[in-house]
Amino acid sequence: MAWLDVFRTVAHLGSFTAAGERLGFTQSAISRQIATLEAELGTPLFDRLARGVRLTEHGRALLPHAEAMLERLDTTRRDLVALTELTAGRLRVGAFDSANAALVPGALAAFRAAHPDVAISLTEGLAAHLLDLLAEGAIDLALVASYTEPADTGEQFDFRPLMDDPVLVALPRGHRLARRRRLRLAELADEPWIAARRHAESTLLAACVRSGFQPRIEYTVAAWTAKLGLVAAGLGITLIPSLAARVTRPGIALIPLHPDDTPVRQVYTVTRRGRRVPPAAEAFAALLREGAG
Repeated sequence: MAWLDVFRTVAHLGSFTAAGERLGFTQSAISRQIATLEAELGTPLFDRLARGVRLTEHGRALLPHAEAMLERLDTTRRDLVALTELTAGRLRVGAFDSANAALVPGALAAFRAAHPDVAISLTEGLAAHLLDLLAEGAIDLALVASYTEPADTGEQFDFRPLMDDPVLVALPRGHRLARRRRLRLAELADEPWIAARRHAESTLLAACVRSGFQPRIEYTVAAWTAKLGLVAAGLGITLIPSLAARVTRPGIALIPLHPDDTPVRQVYTVTRRGRRVPPAAEAFAALLREGAG
């Protein structure tokens, strides 16, 4: 492409010397580059005159093609710079449901305000599904959470710890224990509970079993909004991750548990190992870290 730029400049100025002054080369360097291009193409491009040069028939045929190729290269460079400077491009994020309650929307709003020309997409799902999408290249960054170490050992993904997400007890505001600063799960053994499933061991209420009692599950609903609605109505209590509790409703008291009773899940940002993280995903991850802090 450098040869074509030299060729275009000489064609427009009609002089090796003038082209050298424009491009910052000596006259002899310009002459060598044109000679190299002519050898590559197998035909003279300029007639050398006593004063300057003039395009040959082949040179006149090449000029519009050279200009088009150089314009395409300039456009490509501008597009690449736009991706780096986040004035174009896309951000594809996957996250779990309670991260989408407040943490992710807050970071997305800040990202959109800073980079309004970047297209954003958000996919919600469980960790296994999000990691599949990440492996396929369908998303650029995933947020996943786990109460144990990530199953992936680092061969395919890079897990970066983002925050701890301790579980809280959600009680009706008028509950007898709602003013406590901290609770033991054993104190709640006789309460009616709300959970995602009847089998406590497969839910957050497995912590109750570890504390020595089988919780009496009165209502089973999956969504956090439904669980909190039932709590606010005084129909039972539940355990809720702190992330989901960020958008809790009036009529609910959120009480920390004793450290010995508190399930804590680790939240991670995940990218593909061995792949360069897109600039938009890097910028978004930085906003997530700010929001988590």
